[in-house]
Amino acid sequence: MKIGIIREGKNPPDKRVPFTPDQLRAIQKEHAGKITIQVQSSSFRAFSDQEYLDAGIDVFEDISDSDVLFGVKEVPVDQLIDGKTYFFFSHTIKKQKSNRKLLKAVLEKNIRLIDYEALKDEEGKRVVAFGRWAGIVGAYNAFWTYGKKTDLFEIKRANECVDLKDLHLELSKVQLPPVKIILTGSGRVGNGAKEVLNSLKIREVSAHDFLHMYFDEPVYVKLSSADYNRRKSDGGFDKEEFYSFPEKYESHFQKFAEAGEMLISGAYWDPDAPRLFELKDIAAEDFQLSVIADVSCDVGGPIPTTITSSTIADPVFDVDRQSGEKIQAFGKQTSISVMAIDNLPCELPRESSKEFGIQLCNWVIPALLEENSGILERATIARDGDLTIEFMYLTDFVTEHE
Repeated sequence: MKIGIIREGKNPPDKRVPFTPDQLRAIQKEHAGKITIQVQSSSFRAFSDQEYLDAGIDVFEDISDSDVLFGVKEVPVDQLIDGKTYFFFSHTIKKQKSNRKLLKAVLEKNIRLIDYEALKDEEGKRVVAFGRWAGIVGAYNAFWTYGKKTDLFEIKRANECVDLKDLHLELSKVQLPPVKIILTGSGRVGNGAKEVLNSLKIREVSAHDFLHMYFDEPVYVKLSSADYNRRKSDGGFDKEEFYSFPEKYESHFQKFAEAGEMLISGAYWDPDAPRLFELKDIAAEDFQLSVIADVSCDVGGPIPTTITSSTIADPVFDVDRQSGEKIQAFGKQTSISVMAIDNLPCELPRESSKEFGIQLCNWVIPALLEENSGILERATIARDGDLTIEFMYLTDFVTEHE
């Protein structure tokens, strides 16, 4: 089996890689005679061509003779090779309209598409993800944004930090007033964000105390779905029902928006679930949120101020409270500053890639050598020109006209 690591084609290009040079060397050594590896030349990866060559990995411009191709972000339609097996984040399983053409092309080109987001163990838990790093960088950027907005402190950008250790050293410069911070998300993203909050030694408080008590120090509350969603019929909450029938619920997040000044949003969101708030709500005098870090970055999703995604080069935009329109970052003291970078782990690309590669080495490489691997079957969105059974719900999405 010949494995190829493709050059990222999406613009702006992603610096992350599925595997580091050392990881590919170890794979090739452990599976000698079964797996050979080649890397497509790239000038913008976090790991240079020379680092791969030094690790004994062949680097070529053309790797189209590979059987299996690994990338990170969506592959541009004109770069897809017919009949190959691809691994990448396709961002199609939530019916993201921006990638409808990509999924159509995958089917037309008889490609087997295995989506990292769908790689799960037998209990349904994801086994490979960049979520922790998105949480770390997203929370760091929340405080960078707060510092810029208030002029209380100044820290360098996350992508200017050498590594995670350097990022934590930078956090030591943060001086906070008694600000109240809301964190959503209990998975990798939320836990990554908690690492930053804990590094800042910010105290965690209960939802009740967050809403009803005054503090003379910065505090944060970690909210679960039950804290800000309630059944429309009677105001109750049942976890299993909420995840199975989210349309039966409505948000009552408003009370937290009235108490908190910062929101770090890292929770998974189902398109049928209620939004945290509506855009019209931000005009109310008692809506106190002034900095929102949408780490999950679902445009049109649970955070309506995420009008668009932002970029590492231009990380923040403001939303005018009265018009609900996007304006220049930090243009008004009264506006809401939104950080919604959609590729946050790219700000620490070497470390996030290393952790991601470890997960792939543990779960995917052994599975590739199995016949009919369950983990790969469950993550296969398309094969031989058709959607697989688990992803047949995307049929209408694919056939719908632009």
